[in-house]
Amino acid sequence: MTEPLRIVFAGTPEFAAEHLKALLDSPYEIVAVYTQPDRPAGRGQKLMPSPVKQLAQEHSIAVMQPPTLRAPEAQAELAALKPDLMVVVAYGLILPQAVLDIPRLGCINSHASLLPRWRGAAPIQRAIEAGDSKSGVTVMHMEAGLDTGPMLLTAVTPITREDTGGSLHDRLAELGPPAVIEAIAGLAAGTLVGEVQDDSLATYAHKLNKDEARIDWNRPASELERQIRAFNPWPICHTTLNGETMKVLAANVPYLKHEQAPGTILGASKEGLLVSCGKGALRLTRLQLPGGKALNFSDFFNSRREKFAIGTTFGETEKAQ
Repeated sequence: MTEPLRIVFAGTPEFAAEHLKALLDSPYEIVAVYTQPDRPAGRGQKLMPSPVKQLAQEHSIAVMQPPTLRAPEAQAELAALKPDLMVVVAYGLILPQAVLDIPRLGCINSHASLLPRWRGAAPIQRAIEAGDSKSGVTVMHMEAGLDTGPMLLTAVTPITREDTGGSLHDRLAELGPPAVIEAIAGLAAGTLVGEVQDDSLATYAHKLNKDEARIDWNRPASELERQIRAFNPWPICHTTLNGETMKVLAANVPYLKHEQAPGTILGASKEGLLVSCGKGALRLTRLQLPGGKALNFSDFFNSRREKFAIGTTFGETEKAQ
């Protein structure tokens, strides 16, 4: 009877933890888990372990948290584990060539994009924001470049008009683990051969930040609607009204012609708040006011109607800066 593959897993967020769960239920031996150092989180800014670390500790698996894998001592520690394979999912650290060369079967990565379409940190959100019709997970053999390695397997899902960054994330977190298990079996059997990526088709998925989540009403309504979905649940699109910051969690694009300046409130009803854009108009359907909960606009309409008077302009304080 052959010994089970010795696998080192490297990952950090919940997306990675879903993959680790699948590996824990597989016949393979997880000899160690690598994850990012604990980070301060919450109002108290207490150091919090990553979802991957929490799961590993629940299963009494050794957890390594080096700040970098470029240090010789970190590489020696990994080599001492004698892994057959390293599975990397949203780890957050660059793996130098010296690390990629340690496992007998190399390192594989589960990436939340149909490569080479979106390489980089935020492929899920950028796919929605760009209006892509589909997304998926690509399992690839890792190289020193960023998400450039040969593709082993892909799993595809359509992007619907209702999808948010959160809903697409959750769906891809279900697609990725079985694809990784299948890829490992193929590599172990020597039956899986990678397909080289076409670099000319690659786009870089820049990391998200709160500043870009500020709504620019000069943009077309269709672009803003996609951005609002893509940035939910983080960093959440926001704007200002009478000097107060307001978060926008959902919107749609009605067919409406107007001649008002971008950011002008055109109307309000239980269906939503109509706001002019650089092209077309946006109907805001779910909002969060300062200090309040996220609510459908219909819940604001009766109690806060005066706040959303026709002709009031969003973003005036931003334009004045």
